Amino acid sequence: MKFIFRAHNIMFFKTLVLTLFGFIFLSIGFIGIILPILPTTPFVLISAVCFSVGNKKIFNLLEKNPIFGQYIENYRKKIGIKKSLKIISIAILWTGLIVSMIIVNTIFVFILLGFIGLCVTIHLLLIKTRIV
Repeated sequence: MKFIFRAHNIMFFKTLVLTLFGFIFLSIGFIGIILPILPTTPFVLISAVCFSVGNKKIFNLLEKNPIFGQYIENYRKKIGIKKSLKIISIAILWTGLIVSMIIVNTIFVFILLGFIGLCVTIHLLLIKTRIV
């Protein structure tokens, strides 16, 4: 009897922790929509994995969400993203990074943001381009 009770506690704890991490990663992904230095897609996908194991109801809501649902669907089906979205994403990314570099105006931040921008740009260019 004690073994079943402990197993139930472990499953409850696992569900709770994965749901909590799902919300944390989803929040970071949401912030990534606004701040170009944070990538949105990886954090949304990590949150989807956490919710798929931790809380199926939230996972289903996330999949149907008009903002985040397309990230999960495109990744799952390996569809890729539209060329126009790549161009807009890279333009917004570099605009935000350059503004940040001008505001902060230190060499360390300039190098760091330049490196992050370069890596994110390469990542976006390597993603399959969807032909619509």
